[in-house]
Amino acid sequence: METAIIPVTPNMPVTPITPTDNSEPLNSEVQPNKRRRKKSIVWDHFTVETVGDGCIRACCNQCKKSFAYITGSKLAGTSHLKRHIALGICPVSRQRNQQTPDSKAGNATEEPRKRYRATPGFANNLFNQERCNHEVAKMIIMHEYPLHIVEHPGFIGFVRTLQPQFNTMSFNTIQGDCVAMFLKEKQSLINFISEIPGRVSLTLDLWTSNQTVGYVFITGQFIDTEWNLHCCLLNVVMVPSPDSDSALQQAVVSSLCDWHLENRLFALTLDQSFSNENINGNLRALFSVRNPYMFHGQLLVGNCFARVVSILAQEVLWAVGETVKKVRESVKFVKTSDTHEETFFHLREQLKVPSTKDIFIDDQTKWNTTYDMLVAACELKQVFLCLETSIPDYKIAPSIDDWKQVEIICNYLKLFFDAVSILTGPAYPTASAFYHEVSKVQLELSHAAMSNDPFVSNLTKPLKEKFDRYWSDCFLVLAIAVVMDPRFKMKLVEFSFSRIYGEDAGMWIKIVDDGIHELYLEYIAQALPPPETFMEEGNGGITPEGTGSITPEGNGGITPEGNGGIIPKTEPPEEVYCQEVSHEDVAHQEVSHEDIAHQEVSHQEAAHQEISHQEVAHQEISHQELAHQEISDPEVPSQDPLISIGDGLSDFEVYISEISGSQQMKSELDQYLEESLLPRVQDFDILGWWKLNKTKYPTLSRMAADILSIPFSTVGPDSVFDTERKRMDNYRSSLRPVTLEALICAKDWLQYGALQNANVKPEF
Repeated sequence: METAIIPVTPNMPVTPITPTDNSEPLNSEVQPNKRRRKKSIVWDHFTVETVGDGCIRACCNQCKKSFAYITGSKLAGTSHLKRHIALGICPVSRQRNQQTPDSKAGNATEEPRKRYRATPGFANNLFNQERCNHEVAKMIIMHEYPLHIVEHPGFIGFVRTLQPQFNTMSFNTIQGDCVAMFLKEKQSLINFISEIPGRVSLTLDLWTSNQTVGYVFITGQFIDTEWNLHCCLLNVVMVPSPDSDSALQQAVVSSLCDWHLENRLFALTLDQSFSNENINGNLRALFSVRNPYMFHGQLLVGNCFARVVSILAQEVLWAVGETVKKVRESVKFVKTSDTHEETFFHLREQLKVPSTKDIFIDDQTKWNTTYDMLVAACELKQVFLCLETSIPDYKIAPSIDDWKQVEIICNYLKLFFDAVSILTGPAYPTASAFYHEVSKVQLELSHAAMSNDPFVSNLTKPLKEKFDRYWSDCFLVLAIAVVMDPRFKMKLVEFSFSRIYGEDAGMWIKIVDDGIHELYLEYIAQALPPPETFMEEGNGGITPEGTGSITPEGNGGITPEGNGGIIPKTEPPEEVYCQEVSHEDVAHQEVSHEDIAHQEVSHQEAAHQEISHQEVAHQEISHQELAHQEISDPEVPSQDPLISIGDGLSDFEVYISEISGSQQMKSELDQYLEESLLPRVQDFDILGWWKLNKTKYPTLSRMAADILSIPFSTVGPDSVFDTERKRMDNYRSSLRPVTLEALICAKDWLQYGALQNANVKPEF
């Protein structure tokens, strides 16, 4: 290492120092034999020389010219030394640079090279084989690489180049690592679901394979304690006989046991394309056992909204198949030839067509690409009509009538496209969002079926018949979900039903009103004490029979009629007579007429009354409270000649106490429905609103959380527009069932963050 000698007096020892940068002050207290590493690059081109007392100069190694560096206690620095080298001031360096043919013009000499420092801690980062194995397993899961990739020579050579110490992995090793990662993530998700306060809804989707083996994808949807909506893949169950009536039932039972959800199932959504009456009957029987409270175990959504809309879109395209084929062939004629495409572009410029869209060939497995192709071609129809005059070989141009048909079908394809677009957004929608889209499709198809245009009516009548079945199957669940939106409540149901059903709207509105009150009473019943407590406290109107249901009979019960629909009874309610009977009176004596106040309570009051756990278990109605409810005998004449008593305000106090008591009798549901609607804003957070109001509506908020988490689609965002059912590829079908489930489920949990991200979407 090069050093410089500080000039000293004859009586002082010589102390070597290291030259420093111009920004570094000279340290006068240098310890003997203390050497410091040179940092500046200039010392590759200069040598330090002592020329006198207190004077040190830097000499250029090439031209031998010396420069001031240290004079006494002053430090000249190294900036001027850098300029001597970098700017070509050194004549020797400049001459050498001119003699080099590859030297760049304008550069007198090569700039000093920079010295790079190693990243702190990088040298101490030791190789970890276990961590590398974990990252390889994660890479395979996330990107769906085959497990055999770890044995491919290309992969081994690449990894060995990066890290020679890396030990190659076998197929069995990486398979075990992937399954271990899956089991670890699964346990975390089980712990997370066990802490949610509400119930879990499931969706079923069936994949096929070339081996005639089926794979049931079971997805769970729920709302956590922070009111975040989660949707994650729970199981991929292989079923040897997918056409069996009990295959789906067995898969659901297996999943419920696997995730400890035996008594927490709320709703089930499946695809009608692979189900039938026997399958639906088996699933309803399962509900009656696993979920006897919710709508008598009949909360089953029998079809997938995305699949229903996809079928309607395909019906539209099939109805005008010849016209669509002409447009598709015309687009192919232009896009498969550079000459044709250039001619098409020049015609477009000459005609000054305002459209900014570009034509493209559609993917017939995705109906939305066909819709986009038709829209783009329709906007450029003038160019296609003139293309025949420029290219004589073009003989497949659609006619003007064909283009009119394309415009009509594009209107209905847009209706379907907009309806299912809520499933392709960044956040999975709550159940209330589906009501707007489904009711709009129902209304538009009903109106189009009565059109005077024969083409429109013939096109839409079959569509309406298909969609009517879906609407009748799930309109009640959809309506109850939108009632849970404080911006709409029952008002939107009343408005939309009046447009859909016309004069019969009142009957259907009553069905929704009875249904939501019936469901609310079931949540009240779940919060009540055991039946023995009911009898001890004397809660008239609630019987300990069965599962603690609320009497009387005929209270607008819901019957599973139709094709999976949930239709409440519409018979008029019976009158109920409630009495308060103490336990002592029942056990030892006959209750006299004077001790009991007879009160007639309508079914509406019984359905709307909120019975909290504390009130039912511990609160007794005092004699004074009963006295206010007694009906005075109208035949007894008043003894006072004047109506007013005292100052005339005593009756007012009684009146205030009566209306205050009646207000306290209102249930949470009735209070919620009677409050004014919130302003309708675009980015309203319905789950955030219920989180803020869960203290005000403790029972109703639990009901809202379960309802708003009901899924209406069984497919993920990437399959919304599919025209074909999913098939498992041959490679994955060859894997062990546990390995296949591990790879697919772990990818869903890792990619969408089932525990961290609230706006989650399953891939499958």
